[in-house]
Amino acid sequence: MELKMFYRTQRDLAVDLNKLVDSYWQEEIKENELINGIKNLYEHNQEKLIKDNEFTKVVQQQCGKRRLVVVEKVLEISR
Repeated sequence: MELKMFYRTQRDLAVDLNKLVDSYWQEEIKENELINGIKNLYEHNQEKLIKDNEFTKVVQQQCGKRRLVVVEKVLEISR
């Protein structure tokens, strides 16, 4: 799956985050691809993804709780 390195808006970031997690759930990508993708998105777009130790409101609204639980677990593992 092809992901950008830098995103213009939080909404664009959320859309690709959704695609990434959904691809994993549909078994189109492997677990390590999911982990690497989330790490890269976080690394290069930290200010658009997390603010005040929470996911930004736009990301919360666009992604939903179930997807963000997966993202949060991956980020906890990588710290």
